Amino acid sequence: MSSVPKAVLYYSSESIWSSAVHLSLEEKGYGADEVDLRVVDLGEFSLTRLHDSVYSTNCNSLDKGENFAPSFLRLSNKGLEVTTSLAMVPTLVVPLQKTLSEDVESRYRAITESKAIIEFLDKSRSPWSQTHTTSSAPAPSLTPATIAFTETSAELIELVHTDEVNPNNLEYMNARDTDSLKNLAREMLPVLHTRRAVLSKYISDADSGKIQISEKTTALWKEKKAATEVLLGLYKNADVSESALNPEEKSKRAEYFEMARCARASLGRALLRLQKDIIGPFALGDQLSIADMHLSAWLASIVKLAGGAATDNGSAMVGRLQEYIGTEFILGKQGRLSQYWEAMKERPSWKKVYAEGLH
Repeated sequence: MSSVPKAVLYYSSESIWSSAVHLSLEEKGYGADEVDLRVVDLGEFSLTRLHDSVYSTNCNSLDKGENFAPSFLRLSNKGLEVTTSLAMVPTLVVPLQKTLSEDVESRYRAITESKAIIEFLDKSRSPWSQTHTTSSAPAPSLTPATIAFTETSAELIELVHTDEVNPNNLEYMNARDTDSLKNLAREMLPVLHTRRAVLSKYISDADSGKIQISEKTTALWKEKKAATEVLLGLYKNADVSESALNPEEKSKRAEYFEMARCARASLGRALLRLQKDIIGPFALGDQLSIADMHLSAWLASIVKLAGGAATDNGSAMVGRLQEYIGTEFILGKQGRLSQYWEAMKERPSWKKVYAEGLH
C-alpha cells in the first residue's frame, strides 16, 4: 500500500471549513494513513466580504500568510487540475484514479472548495467504492436519502456559507460600543499589520522580478492588501474618544456600529431559520448527513464567537447565542438547536475535532 499515492489535505486548525472536512474524514472512517495532513499557518483570522459598500474580497488570511505564498499558490502548476480559486484552505489534493497504478506517473487535482471536498470524501469511501482503503471502519453514506432531503441539505449548507453569517466576517464586527471596539482593535491590529507586511513583500518581489508569478496572483495579493488597509483604517482610531474624532471619523465609527448591528440581525435570522428547518436530532433526522458536516462546524465557530465552549450543554449554548444576538430574535433554550448541539457533542468525530476547544 505504501506505493499508492495518497491524498494531501492542506488545512488550518483555525479554519471553520477545515473543521468540517476533518469531521467528514472521521465520520467516513478514513484511516490515519490514507490522507497526509499538512498545516497551513493562517494566523487566527480570515476575511471575506464584510459589506458590499466597504469591503470586496474573499480572503483566507494570515498571520504568516502561507496560503498566499507562491509555493502554495503554485500547486496548480504541478500537474494539478484546480476546481476553483487558489489560496483557499482547506485544499484537498488527490491523485487521479487513472494514475493510481505503480507503472503510471501519478497526476493530481486540487479541490479547493469545502463543499466539493466533503462530497468527494463521501463518494470516495463507501461499501461499494473502489478506493485503495486501509481502514476497516464503517463507511456510512452521508448523501441525503431522498430528493426532498437533498434539497433541504443544499439549502442548509448554502445558508451557513453565506457572507452575512460567516463567522470570519462576524469576528471583525464583534464590537457593540467604544469599549468593545478598543478590545477588538487591540486583538486585530497586530495580525493586520503582519498581514499587510507579508502581502507587501510578495507584491514587491513580484514587481521587481525577484519571483516569477502570474498577473492573476499579483492581482490577488493587491486585492487582499487593499482589504487589509481598509480594516487597519477602521481600527487605528479605536482608542480615540468619540469627542476627539473629526466628523469623517465619527461617521465611519457610526457606520461600523450599524454594520455590526446588522450583522447580528442577519445571524439572528439565520439561527431562527435553523431552529425551524432542522428536523432533529440531526439536520435531516436520525441519520447524519453532509449537511451536518457544514452546520456543526459553523455552529461551533458561532458559539465560540458568542463566548461559548465545547463543554456547554444545549441550553447553555443557546443562552450564549441569545445574549449575543439580542432579544429581537427569541431562540428558546429547549428548541431544536439545543437538541442538535447535544446530539453532535456525543459524536466521536466531534469529540476528536474539538478536543482542545471550539475553533
